[in-house]
Amino acid sequence: MGFLYSQFFVTPTYPTQSFADQTVLVTGANVGLGLEAARHITRLGAARVILGVRNVAAGKEAKEDIEKSTGRSGVCEVWEVDLASHASVLAFGKRISQLPKLDAAILNAAIATQEFSISEGYERSITVNVINTLLLGLLLLPTLKATRQKNPSRTPRLAFVVSEVHAWVNLPEWKEDEPMKFVSDKTNTKMADRYPLSKLLEVLLVQELAGRVRGSEVIINMINPGFCHSQLGREMGFGFKVYQMVLARSTEVGSRTLVAGVTAGLESHGAYMTDGHVENTALSPFVRSDEGRQAREKLWAELSSILEGVYPGIMQNI
Repeated sequence: MGFLYSQFFVTPTYPTQSFADQTVLVTGANVGLGLEAARHITRLGAARVILGVRNVAAGKEAKEDIEKSTGRSGVCEVWEVDLASHASVLAFGKRISQLPKLDAAILNAAIATQEFSISEGYERSITVNVINTLLLGLLLLPTLKATRQKNPSRTPRLAFVVSEVHAWVNLPEWKEDEPMKFVSDKTNTKMADRYPLSKLLEVLLVQELAGRVRGSEVIINMINPGFCHSQLGREMGFGFKVYQMVLARSTEVGSRTLVAGVTAGLESHGAYMTDGHVENTALSPFVRSDEGRQAREKLWAELSSILEGVYPGIMQNI
């Protein structure tokens, strides 16, 4: 009932806070929520908006669309990043590290699919939505922290776009030796539940990450935009499209929550935001339970091992 009330009766606040002189990254910015969030941030005066996209041609179209609608040219830049590829994420992270500053990042790129496939040794949803999203977050941390040192008057933000559907699944697999490896085995996979499961894993791991980073250095939070019109479910079939037609918020309204994530204060560090506000009680009972804490610690150990294998020493970025 809380989901339905939010969808039909709550409208997140239209963004008005200035981004003047800021450099902001938005991944998944060529369509949907990422595109509309980047449009708001450009409209609100950002000096530099990096559109992190897998499809560069679509990214260039998005850039032109943003420039046309805001009347601001020379602000948006299109940078390629494919979250299904470790090498692409590492190259993107290296490029980010060469920026003079990074004031905020919205990690929005994700996939929702019912087709099983493997990327970098894990089921593709796990690689994209969880492993490489956290990999990118860790790669951004040194630049975000350095930005804070250069300008102590404003704390950089790192916002992860998650989802309320994390509460639609349980995680009995956390008791396995390597939970993410276990759920990437096709014999243990229920693809109908895969997107909610990937978002549950992301919520748990972002919580753990935020607990290891001081909010005074970088504010890390999680954004639930609600159910919105977007391209996220393009692989989910006709039934999903009908569901979207009935219940979904407009893309622009949903994008307001993403902007809220990178303008929220210290109270949002490590927090779950829904409808543009901190609302930790909206986290699933499992996430808030002692069992959820144990799962989070076990998943963090597994993630640390995976990421150290991809980029030795990366955990020191925390």
